[in-house]
Amino acid sequence: MKLTEKDLQFIKNKGITLEQIDEQIQNFKTGFPFLDIIKPATIGDGILRINESEKQNFISKYDKSLKNIQVAKFVPASGAASRMFKNLFEFVNNEDNETILSSQELKDKGFSFVFEFFKNLDKFAFYTDFVKILIEKQVDIEKTSIAAIIDLFLSAEGLNYGNLPKGLLKFHDYSEDSRTSMEEHWVEGALYANDKDNVVHLYFTVSPEHKVLFKKLIDEKITSYEKKYGVKYQIDMTEQKPSTDTIAVDLNNEPFRKEDISLLFRPAGHGALIENLNEIDADLIFIKNIDNVVPDHLKNITVEYKKVLAGVLVHYQEKVFSYLHEMEKAGYDISDEKIDEIFEFTEKELCILASDRFQPENRAEQISLLLKRLNRPIRVCGMVKNEGEPGGGPFWATNPDGSVSLQIAESSQIDTKNTEKLEILNQATHFNPVDLVCGVKDFKGNKFNLTDFRDMETGFISEKSQDGKTLKAQELPGLWNGAMSDWITIFMEVPIETFNPVKTINDLLRTQHQ
Repeated sequence: MKLTEKDLQFIKNKGITLEQIDEQIQNFKTGFPFLDIIKPATIGDGILRINESEKQNFISKYDKSLKNIQVAKFVPASGAASRMFKNLFEFVNNEDNETILSSQELKDKGFSFVFEFFKNLDKFAFYTDFVKILIEKQVDIEKTSIAAIIDLFLSAEGLNYGNLPKGLLKFHDYSEDSRTSMEEHWVEGALYANDKDNVVHLYFTVSPEHKVLFKKLIDEKITSYEKKYGVKYQIDMTEQKPSTDTIAVDLNNEPFRKEDISLLFRPAGHGALIENLNEIDADLIFIKNIDNVVPDHLKNITVEYKKVLAGVLVHYQEKVFSYLHEMEKAGYDISDEKIDEIFEFTEKELCILASDRFQPENRAEQISLLLKRLNRPIRVCGMVKNEGEPGGGPFWATNPDGSVSLQIAESSQIDTKNTEKLEILNQATHFNPVDLVCGVKDFKGNKFNLTDFRDMETGFISEKSQDGKTLKAQELPGLWNGAMSDWITIFMEVPIETFNPVKTINDLLRTQHQ
């Protein structure tokens, strides 16, 4: 790999070391191993299903814990929402569509997605804003092509929705106003993530180019939400760090150079956000995607199960901390019965299976193993029944050290050419809707360094293009996949009603978003 002085300075400015570059190049050459899944996690075998009585107990446990802990909510919200409008962009960019003037023509010519969008324009929360744009531009709807109208919706000359992040798109309409998805997260935060001082700590990851717009929204509206919900908001906007970018290579695994001969680095996916999560000073952190929100009349079940997940976390954290305190106090004087009890807890309740059970007489190694198993970050992950939505699934998997534990696996991590693994994948009953609650401090109240608990062998490589040339890009271990591989993991079933993602613009026409 030949690097110029200019390359070296560029790399240094990004905060990346040459050792990291070498490792990334080597990953391109060797690839990443597939995750060795053993079986799907199912109800009673890796996934908790709680009854009504247990649900109320966990909610109560979380509510009581708020007197003593600091909570926060972390929302990945960077990146443009352009993928939501893929069908609309394709329609606008096809010159043959410039003569289409009516929704009937859309239907007749087979543009079902565009027809659905255009026919239901008045049902979207942004409709009033868009009508103002059309009036300002003096657009005669009957004489203007639908492609031109949609272009005004997407482009900077109009509503600019094709260039905005999801967090700034209006999702839901209310009698008094309409709300962006970011505002819906403010409301959620006030309902389940306010601390003993009624402060709601929210962290949104944003792109540098959108930061000013996010700040404008906050400055304009946050005071009204504080008054309405009786809370104070502490909102931090955090950017994905340049030091987490990965180098791109050509098909010969040589550093890819742009037309100006400079090196090309690319954002390394949501796995890079473990660095941002690591900087949050809180005891308990909720994680949820920016587009998974609902209007107020459907929020009750979401709030309820967020508290349940948090209560489950507090419950298991108390048990883990209790055992760690006992081991620290007793040292080598801890009884054989207590060691057996803790081993059983880690295997039966935390679903951590060792490759080899140490012999009872080897007390030092037993205690060392138990400390390693228990003194780690904890996450409780909501799992919904698989009804065809894309998302990572819950599995029992073999770890690099030979142990077996619960992992969230994306299909790209699984060797689908292996018939045995494909069958295990197809047997999965649930998937992860990115509904997590995380405990990131140890039993003494010290923050874990979350980057110590990643499995760097769980990244993946994909083909992209730049300047008309094919390149290979590398993503870091996913935030809720390999980046949390070595956490204590607990899966709990949550209702499908808590999962309402908006992957395309027409998803906002679903009944749960109206």
